[in-house]
Amino acid sequence: MADITSKKTAEKGHRNVASDLIFRLITEKPLGTAGFIITVVFLATAIFAPYIAPYAPNQIHGLSALKGPSLQFWLGTDNLGRDLLSRIIFGARVSVIVGLGASVVASAVEITIGVLAGYIGGTFDLIVQRFVDAVMCFPGLILMMVIISLTGPGIVQLILVLGITWGITGSRLIRGATMTIKENMYVQAAISVGSPTPNIIFDHIIPNIMAPIIVQFTTRIPAIILTEASLSFLGFGIPPPAVSWGAMLSGSARTYMYKDPWMAFWPGLALSLVVYGVSMFGDALRDLLDPRLRGGIGRYGTKVRRKPKELKIEH
Repeated sequence: MADITSKKTAEKGHRNVASDLIFRLITEKPLGTAGFIITVVFLATAIFAPYIAPYAPNQIHGLSALKGPSLQFWLGTDNLGRDLLSRIIFGARVSVIVGLGASVVASAVEITIGVLAGYIGGTFDLIVQRFVDAVMCFPGLILMMVIISLTGPGIVQLILVLGITWGITGSRLIRGATMTIKENMYVQAAISVGSPTPNIIFDHIIPNIMAPIIVQFTTRIPAIILTEASLSFLGFGIPPPAVSWGAMLSGSARTYMYKDPWMAFWPGLALSLVVYGVSMFGDALRDLLDPRLRGGIGRYGTKVRRKPKELKIEH
């Protein structure tokens, strides 16, 4: 009975934390709320793409090439007669898979490197940080292009390259947070009583650095989506017949951009909205999870009323 009661209490506590976070997001962060709505719509579009899209993404309508927006084709067609709305909807699925997959890989890499380097320290930390410095010296897009040219294009290769590269460069923040937590008394007490290192890391270090990990995860997704679009635009992304917003902006879109501007306008607008929405949501989540960013603002965004100082009259 005690175990059941404790589990119910823990579940209730998690629900209260989630509801409190949502309430604070709505009341304190209007732009973050708008970003949250855009993010939810983006995820729903990617999940239910086959049911939302009016046509298959590569279905060719022979006599409808380069048609403007109409009742049949809401956003027009491309030079081959494919519906742009359907291709944009299915392109959201690729962005979701790459964005979430690469962010998960990056989080795993940065936790592994950052926690070990920050906790062990010494010569190991020195060697790891010089390796991180070496990776950060190279321009990120050029480095990814070189690696993908060696491994070959593909969604798995793209997720691994993006995730590992972003994870190595993002390990600095996790290392700093680990070094801060390591100096706390409860960690020193666990070390003094002889607790094994894995237990200290998983029981004391990682649970206390979850806030920066979550923030890194959410703010990294739009950057990865934009990087994937850039690589696809340059021809190093996901090859056809998969649909990518970056690939839709390249190739034939550049050829017919001046004659039929909707071929480049709609994919660019979708990419801009998603990157803006996820970025606003990630920034709002960072502000809500990090108490140091609230400053003199109260819990729900109201100014704290201070008592006026009493004037001292000297006799």
